[in-house]
Amino acid sequence: MRGYVDCHCHISAGDFDKDIEEVVEASRQAGLLALLAVAEHAEEFDKIIALSRRFPGFVFPCLGVHPVQEISRGQHRSAAVQDLHAALPLIEKYRDQLVAIGEVGLDFTPRYVSSEADKESQRQVLIRQSQVAKELDLPLNVHSRSAGRPTIHLLKEQGVEKVLLHAFDGKPSVAMEGVKAGYLFSIPPSVIRSEQKQKLVKQLPLESICLETDSPALGPEKQVRNEPRNIGISAEYISRVKGVSLETVMEVTTQNALRLFPKLASAIRR
Repeated sequence: MRGYVDCHCHISAGDFDKDIEEVVEASRQAGLLALLAVAEHAEEFDKIIALSRRFPGFVFPCLGVHPVQEISRGQHRSAAVQDLHAALPLIEKYRDQLVAIGEVGLDFTPRYVSSEADKESQRQVLIRQSQVAKELDLPLNVHSRSAGRPTIHLLKEQGVEKVLLHAFDGKPSVAMEGVKAGYLFSIPPSVIRSEQKQKLVKQLPLESICLETDSPALGPEKQVRNEPRNIGISAEYISRVKGVSLETVMEVTTQNALRLFPKLASAIRR
């Protein structure tokens, strides 16, 4: 199947409200077969489901509670179990439409985590969502900023087998623990300006790599809105580093995505 899959993007972000039709059309023109739209909190869920209905067979919903929650503009806190109270009933309501639970995970960035209690709070939120994913037989779309090793260890402890680690910021040696567990890693266009991501691509086997944009973040240029159409930038970089054709990167990363997200495969092939 020829085309790319953006395994992790925030197409529901306010940044895209004014030109969503153009953004989606540009991504189709750039060779995308599908966008996985991830959530950060329950208030976004209905909007993501609406986008998946507006662009059927192209935008696919992932619902979950992010480890960092915004209190007000520029102010954040660690996720807490009570954040799941609104989220879990909606995940149950839309369960048949979901391709994954996400964006979930751990984020131990010092400005978001001020105590061990904050970390434990995030762990409990991730454990509960891991259980839900297993109950619904869905993969997890995972965030692990400044928490690569703890995230991989927790997921393994919970017996989670189907995992996408998005924009992983840890050491390649830690990533390889994820590879051994069968987890996949998605690479954003910011790889061209990130030495850490470049080292990661070098080390990871192509069979463990997917593509993402994390739009509107992690674009090729800082402070410029990223879009799903930039997916080819990730693919081109991987092609150069791995010494394989762009066609091979497209084919292998898409097959990896379809293997991890089987609901996607049946919908695209219709």
